[in-house]
Amino acid sequence: MTPPDGRGLLTGRTVVVTAAAGTGIGFATAERCAREGADVAISDRHERRLGEAAERLAEVLGHKPLAVPCDVTDEAQVQNLFDRAVEHFGHLDVLVNNAGLGGTASIVDMTDEQWHSVLDVTLTGTFRCTRAALRHMMPRGSGAIVNNASVIGWRAQEGQAHYAAAKAGVMALTRCSAIEAATAGVRINAVAPSLAMHPHLSKVTTDDLLADLTAREAFGRAAEPWEVANVIVFLASDYASYLVGEVVSVSSQHP
Repeated sequence: MTPPDGRGLLTGRTVVVTAAAGTGIGFATAERCAREGADVAISDRHERRLGEAAERLAEVLGHKPLAVPCDVTDEAQVQNLFDRAVEHFGHLDVLVNNAGLGGTASIVDMTDEQWHSVLDVTLTGTFRCTRAALRHMMPRGSGAIVNNASVIGWRAQEGQAHYAAAKAGVMALTRCSAIEAATAGVRINAVAPSLAMHPHLSKVTTDDLLADLTAREAFGRAAEPWEVANVIVFLASDYASYLVGEVVSVSSQHP
């Protein structure tokens, strides 16, 4: 399968994508936004991979995107990211909150550090970036934020209590922040992927678990990252102009 051609859905828009280095949903989203006509800024805490991602995106954009190192657990770095983006573009139209941290641990063995690290990146990081973006978007009376949640925020999975709690929190944050932002003309929604295959996932997940998760998918395969990115672009575009506080499942998973 190959991604569809761009249709100009984000022409003239400025987009910030967090955790966009590497080969996962973040980079796929940045690339998809670029192919849909957007000016793109990317961030990640991995500076070397961020630079590599910028080089790859330059092939689509025709120039290097703004690339700002950012650890979403650090408020000063978050502020710098959004200040740099607004200074560079003049304004901000779209934020994609993609930063997240996983891991596997049973409740009885999970340490406080494991719990807090997953929550701080995945949930609190999304809050920090949402807050920073809204401070730019709400006075302008327009904008869109798309959060990356997960079907695990709805469904139970062994060893994933911290990640599931964080993603369920992202869903709740999406709904509540959306109500506050809507009065200022800003839309906030989320996607909830099940399984999107990329090289990094295969390195941190056992073959047995990947096989089990894949078997649950109605199509008999994992999603490609660009298939999730397509839905993110839709939610960021004018085609989703009346969607507020929604969490859209990007999954073919069956019970």
